Amino acid sequence: MADHTFLTDLTARQLLSGYEKGDFSPLDATRAVLDRIETVQPLVNAFVRVDAEEALAQAEASTARWHRKEPRGLLDGVPVSVKDIFLQRGGPTLRGSRAVSAEGAWDEDAPAVARMREHGAVFVGKTTTPEFGWKGVTDSPLNGVTRNPYDFSRTSGGSSGGSAAAVALGAAPLSIGTDGGGSVRIPASFCGIFGIKPTYGRVPLYPSSPFGTLAHAGPMTRDVADAALLLDVISGADWRDWSELAPAPGVTEALAGGEDGVRGLRIAYSPSFGGQVAVRPEVASAVRSAVIRLSELGAYIEEADPDVPDPVEAFHTLWFSGAARVAQPFGPEQRELLDPGLREIIEAGERSSALDYLAAVDARMALGRRLGHFHATYDLLVMPTLPITAFEAGMEVPKGSGHHRWTGWTPFTYPFNLTQQPAATVPCGVDGNGLPIGLQIVGARHQDALVMSAAHALYESGAARIPAPAGS
Repeated sequence: MADHTFLTDLTARQLLSGYEKGDFSPLDATRAVLDRIETVQPLVNAFVRVDAEEALAQAEASTARWHRKEPRGLLDGVPVSVKDIFLQRGGPTLRGSRAVSAEGAWDEDAPAVARMREHGAVFVGKTTTPEFGWKGVTDSPLNGVTRNPYDFSRTSGGSSGGSAAAVALGAAPLSIGTDGGGSVRIPASFCGIFGIKPTYGRVPLYPSSPFGTLAHAGPMTRDVADAALLLDVISGADWRDWSELAPAPGVTEALAGGEDGVRGLRIAYSPSFGGQVAVRPEVASAVRSAVIRLSELGAYIEEADPDVPDPVEAFHTLWFSGAARVAQPFGPEQRELLDPGLREIIEAGERSSALDYLAAVDARMALGRRLGHFHATYDLLVMPTLPITAFEAGMEVPKGSGHHRWTGWTPFTYPFNLTQQPAATVPCGVDGNGLPIGLQIVGARHQDALVMSAAHALYESGAARIPAPAGS
């Protein structure tokens, strides 16, 4: 039997090209990915459920379609994973919580999952999340701790940590995550992959998130080209989300410029949000090098800050209120099953009044106006994705940091959930411990294609190339 282990190193686009040429089949790729999952799952705990039998059946059907030269859609035969926040028919979506019952029909797909299924994707498994995606690391009383592919003693980040670890380790090239305060970008940065939070509404959501319009959904992939392919699929219309936008215009086409994708753009470089954030020197140096590369590629770079106050209090009011909404149906026994940190923010949310909530909405709108004015001058804003690299697994905050909540070490991510702007993270180096560092690229609302084009230019120029994890 041929050795197909190399297939786990290929991107989705490379797999599709191989299927078309007949070099290998979706069944070959799926078997390789399932073998990979079996190897890495004990190391990082990225999956909550793997259905090998169903995945192989889907792959077999896809292989037959390719043999007939009748692929079903853009993802036919590509192995994918799905964060266990999204509904996926055929199994329970427990959202990382012991308080959610596994009983029920579980016969409905979330919009993004439905679109991937329509395009022939092969579903290999559901990935880990903290309970209800409430924090920036991935561990839960139900599923335990998800670890970093570059150092198993460190966190993968969160809340889409299982998806990030899986993609980094070749356990399917495509995954979808949710991002309410950085939950795609944080783990993508910590695990050395690409992740994007598109403009709010670009990827329809159902059921609606209890965290309201902070919550986005987006691709997590090895490179921008795969993310564009996936975004083309999952941004498809779905009547169940009344706030959906039209599909992202011109994302795949925007990548055609390659390294020239940033030429002539005015890019603001904010090293530390106007001195508000202490950035680790190794992180600052790697990000600065990536910014220099953008300049070499033809972008006009200016060191400039949006001059916005830290909106953490407004974010907390909205986020904690969402957590309280999550727990509203739960009785005392169910609440006792919850992560203690989640219980804390639920109680804080229950203490907020309607006026507190509306004041936070006002602060959010003011922030949006400031950023909108900023982008009247600058096409893009770049900064570190995070001021640090991955820290000890099983902790909400780094030891000795003085932070109480995860928002203390994620000051560059949650503001753009408040403003609903597209924001992506690109790997731009590693620290002295070999841990990935991310550069964040932010655009004005609806400028998803511009963000992707700039990120793609970095990949095409080699600036986003970092060593693979040792276990991959």
